[in-house]
Amino acid sequence: MNELEKCFYQASRLDAKYVGVKIKMQGFPKPEIIINENANFDSKFAYYKGAYNEDLTLKSFNGIEIIDFAYGNSFNDIQKALIR
Repeated sequence: MNELEKCFYQASRLDAKYVGVKIKMQGFPKPEIIINENANFDSKFAYYKGAYNEDLTLKSFNGIEIIDFAYGNSFNDIQKALIR
């Protein structure tokens, strides 16, 4: 959780347009990418902090976890960082 918080903080400090969060879900063959816009950074991080454990597993179902995250100024930046 500390690293995710640092990512949102850095993105805000640098006025990045997006933070992308890569989420692995039990029963799905590939992770999903959620892209959060700058105007939502504070409320979205507050959501993650409340909904996820320190190890970034969802509190209500441990079959969902945040496995990576990055910030950038375009969807392409997020794609380069999170899709390999």
